This record gives sequence, C-alpha cells and structure tokens, in this order.
Amino acid sequence: MFEQIKNEIEVHSTIIIHRHVRPDPDALGSQIGLKKIIETNYPEKKVLVTGEDDRNFEFLGRMDEVEDEDYRGALVIVNDTANQARIDDNRYAQGNSLIKIDHHPVVDEYGDLQWVETNASSTSEMIGALAEAIDSWCMPEEAARLLYAGIVGDTGRFLFPSTTERTFAVASELIRHDFDRTSLYEHLYKTPLHLTRLKGYILQNVTVSDAGHAVIPLSKETLREFGVDPLETSKLVGILGDVEGIRAWVFFVEEDSEIRVRLRSKGPVVNKLAERYSGGGHPMAAGARAANWEETEEIDTALYEVCEAYGKEHR
Repeated sequence: MFEQIKNEIEVHSTIIIHRHVRPDPDALGSQIGLKKIIETNYPEKKVLVTGEDDRNFEFLGRMDEVEDEDYRGALVIVNDTANQARIDDNRYAQGNSLIKIDHHPVVDEYGDLQWVETNASSTSEMIGALAEAIDSWCMPEEAARLLYAGIVGDTGRFLFPSTTERTFAVASELIRHDFDRTSLYEHLYKTPLHLTRLKGYILQNVTVSDAGHAVIPLSKETLREFGVDPLETSKLVGILGDVEGIRAWVFFVEEDSEIRVRLRSKGPVVNKLAERYSGGGHPMAAGARAANWEETEEIDTALYEVCEAYGKEHR
C-alpha cells in the first residue's frame, strides 16, 4: 500500500488533499502534514489543500485557493473521511485519480485506492507511519508538528483506548523534531472565558439516568446567552468523560437549520446509533444530525437503551 501511494504521488504533478467538513486536529494535521511531506520530498510538484478555513485551528495552517483547472490530471487524496457526503469541497471526484486514507469504520467505499486502518488511532498516525516506512522520504519539522497535533487530538492526549504501541512509536519519532510542544498543547487546549462559563453551565445542569446516559441540550438561546458559536462546542464535548456513573452522553447543539448530535462513550457502542441519523464515526465517538427537537428525543431514548443493554451485558 505504501508503495502504491508513493507511486501515485510520483506520477502526478499536481496533488490536491481534502478532508472532512468541520475539521478537527486530526483532519487538518493529516491533511496539511501530508502536504508538507510531499512538498519537501518533491519540490517540483504542486501540492494544494482545500476546504473551509476554521478560525479555531488557524494555528495549524490555512487552506489554499484551489481552482477548477487544478483538478485536471491531478491526484486527489481524501483524508480522515469515512463517507463522501462529509468531504469538504465536492470537487474531489474531478481529478485523474483518487486515494482515500482513513481510520474510521467504512461507510462509503470510494476512491481508486483505499487505505483504511480502523485500528489506527488517527489518520495522522497513518501518515506518520507512511512517511517513516518510505526510506527516501524525510520528515520536515512542520509536518511533524501537524501530525503530532492530529494524534494528540484524536487520542485525547494518549488516553483513549485507540492508543496503541504503534501510536506511541509514531509519536516518539515525531517528537524527535524540534517543534514547540508546549505551545502546541496551549493552542489545542486553551479555553476562552465564554466557553469556560458554558462548561460550568453544563456541569451544573447535567443529570445521569439509571442506565448511565447523559443528555446535554444546547439551544440557540443558551448559546447566545454565553456568546458561544455552535462550532465551538466541539471543544467541550469530552468534559463528561471523568464523571462517575456516566457510560455515554450526547450533546444536542442547535444550529440554524438542524441540531448537531455529538455522541461520546466510555463503553457502549454509539456509532451505529449515529448512522441511523445521517451520521457515523468511531464506536465510542460519533456524530449525527437531528431535524428538530422531537427527533432528539428519539436519539435520547435510543442512547438510554444502548446504555441499558451495555449495563446488563457487563454486570
């Protein structure tokens, strides 16, 4: 697989790298990190990254201006995206060849070449392993910083069960490079005051059912009260992970046209539930969409049932 990807890169003069909408550190880290690796090892090639910029992650980098004509004869690589509906920039199919690189359970089989490792902690880990395996490639410092950020983000600072021996091995190679890890952590985990206040509201108002599930509804009114953009709530979704008695939880975040569903778990599988509501993800971290608050009640009930069944299985 590594040789096939290397060969595809070498035979194309233009490479355009995509990732999923609403990017996280792994999506951006693997996307821009791969760009830096290719640029360093093939300086004659044109390498572009595309998608909407997210001001919360500007410290990781910004997207390029990609024209339609750039896709003519180009190699397109889509990172960290299980299904085509979530690919940012729908021009991804307009190139000459398409590669999918991902660590999520398969939702869509797309691309001329698919490299999917569901046991990898992150797509950034996969890109790091790819770069290390190809002897002729060298790792630039900025790529090491970006890939390390992606691994840290998707492993919860190496605390999630997805962290493996290879995760640590790849990370150890990355930190051999001279980038400022302290600054990187500060950018990844600093919390603005308005988000801190919303965090307090969540912790004060959370309730836990007898099945061990918790539900946090965040309406437009609540978000306005705390001055929080819906996108910013992604930084808070993990805060219930340390609360005793919670097996799984869901954030319902009201946006303009729908309600964003963010599911997290410490045991029960939640991605199958997400798939029933136009979503998907990992067994213990998934996302979905609800059309209205009535539909969130269905998801609430379903999550209760998932947790209840898990409890019976693990008595």
